[in-house]
Amino acid sequence: MYFVYILRCQDDCLYTGITWNLAKRIKEHNLGLTPFTKNKLPVKLVYVESFGIRQQAHSREKEIKGWRREKKENLIKEFSLR
Repeated sequence: MYFVYILRCQDDCLYTGITWNLAKRIKEHNLGLTPFTKNKLPVKLVYVESFGIRQQAHSREKEIKGWRREKKENLIKEFSLR
């Protein structure tokens, strides 16, 4: 299982990533072990999708990363309403 996730950083920027171990990856982010988020702590998980195939997850991550912030915020809002 692979996960595409979005984090909201302390400075309100959004970070999109992919992992096979979501809990471990979020912990790594909050411990400052990842370059992009290490100076933006803490981070909060605000969106997640799961995929059975890594390539599908990678394609979705790439798609989301290409979106403008407004579209990402709408995705997060829809996710939080579930």
